[in-house]
Amino acid sequence: MAHPKRKQSKTRTAKRRTHDKAVAPTIALCPNCGAWHIYHTVCGECGYYRGKQAIVKPEAV
Repeated sequence: MAHPKRKQSKTRTAKRRTHDKAVAPTIALCPNCGAWHIYHTVCGECGYYRGKQAIVKPEAV
């Protein structure tokens, strides 16, 4: 196996790792029920996506 000829500097390593950060998901307000949900996903409260019923949520008894 090949080995590096010189040690990689801390600055060079840090420059490479600048894009390896965790990103918080974008959240949106549901226009149907007003609950917060992750952008581009079905609302977990009412089951609507882009103004249409995507999944039928069972009613709580």
